[in-house]
Amino acid sequence: MLQYLKRSAAYILSKRALFVLLTVMVVIPGVALLVTDGLHKKHVQEFLNYARFVLWWVSLGVASSIGLGSGLHTFVLYLGPHIALFTIKAVQCGRVDLKTAPYDTILLKQAPSWLDKKCSEFGSPMYPSSDHSVMIPVFDLLPQVQLEAVLWGIGTALGELPPYFISRAARLSGSELEAVKELDVAPSSEDGPIASTVNRTKRWLLSHSQHLNFFTILILASVPNPLFDLAGIMCGQFGIPFWEFFFATLIGKAIIKTHIQVYDLYILLKNPGVNLCFSWYHMFIFLS
Repeated sequence: MLQYLKRSAAYILSKRALFVLLTVMVVIPGVALLVTDGLHKKHVQEFLNYARFVLWWVSLGVASSIGLGSGLHTFVLYLGPHIALFTIKAVQCGRVDLKTAPYDTILLKQAPSWLDKKCSEFGSPMYPSSDHSVMIPVFDLLPQVQLEAVLWGIGTALGELPPYFISRAARLSGSELEAVKELDVAPSSEDGPIASTVNRTKRWLLSHSQHLNFFTILILASVPNPLFDLAGIMCGQFGIPFWEFFFATLIGKAIIKTHIQVYDLYILLKNPGVNLCFSWYHMFIFLS
């Protein structure tokens, strides 16, 4: 990282005149828009609201997947509860147009405006009720929570980049990561059944790393896979191009897997009496 920072600083210094020109053209008008009053004020505030909304959900996604499996599980802590609260509120009120704007979600130190409102404030129900419940199709509910879910998924894809870059840097320097060396160690009899299973899975992934390409990375990123950090390490170790790895991870995590998680949460909320085995299956999907 220090090398990248030095290169960036050297490039900026070599393009000093261009850097000053861009600063004058971008920073000064931006500051002027923020400090002056006028008709543009509401548009600037709207832009800041969207920027904070995007930064919040992308940051939560990064926090969820960064750190070689030691990240904070922000789906269970933030995104899942947000989707659940919106779904419950929509079912109670019989309508999905509860938000005042796309950024009207759970944010840092701020609750959404629709959370504490009474259903009468939104108007009469738009969906017919039966047996004292309202059935809202998932394709009507999904667009209301889709943007924050996709942003969170983009963050999880960005959080998978450090293992790839660390492994690629180790490969270029001619060394080998400790995570790769550990896979060559024979299993110990002291390992429990779970640890032994995880180690066997890691060794299988290592032995099949030569088959890693766009589609295999896409599959690994699209399904519940707590060992995806290892896939990133293998991609960096075996020289998979960055854009191939990143786009496959982005599509798998931000689009396919995120929508699977949202749909599974919708099914759980729609059918709270699902059997225990099915609940454990969904819990595995959420935690992966």
